[in-house]
Amino acid sequence: MTMLTTARLRLEPIDERHFDGLQAMNRLPKVMRFISGEPEAPEQTRKMIEVVKGRWAQYGFSWWAFIERDTGRLVGAGCIQYLGRDPANPLEIGWRLVPDRWGRGLASEAARAMARFAFDTLHAPILTAVCLPENEDSARVMARLGMRRRGLEQWYERPHAAWEITRAEWQARQDAPDLDRR
Repeated sequence: MTMLTTARLRLEPIDERHFDGLQAMNRLPKVMRFISGEPEAPEQTRKMIEVVKGRWAQYGFSWWAFIERDTGRLVGAGCIQYLGRDPANPLEIGWRLVPDRWGRGLASEAARAMARFAFDTLHAPILTAVCLPENEDSARVMARLGMRRRGLEQWYERPHAAWEITRAEWQARQDAPDLDRR
């Protein structure tokens, strides 16, 4: 399983060690507002950890816990997974953070590391992200990654704004100077 690092974060494949931090984050209505719409119960977090461990074993990628390097605190989670959780679909990138770390560029920092992994290690031809149309903060992270909005599409039983970036677009962006990489 692959651990990723950034200037401020360590992205660790999710396992039982992350339960307390994940449950503390996923039980917050503010965090889950644009995901499931409901706070997550402890048994849901435990089930998610088991599913994620299985995906790491099966695919070699899934969800990471975002651990703040300075504090050792779990401050978020993110993934590379199949869109709609179906291997027939392209890879999806996603993230969430604890509210007291919103607006600090951590989602963009983690998303860049996960996108790099998807393109450089998994050789993904395209990377997709989806968010509810009203989730403007996630849309801004998608735009910072260089993704372009495809439009509204039906995912996870609701209409979502779908965004994408190709491997060639990602590579060209990495070679370009003076990008806003916050």
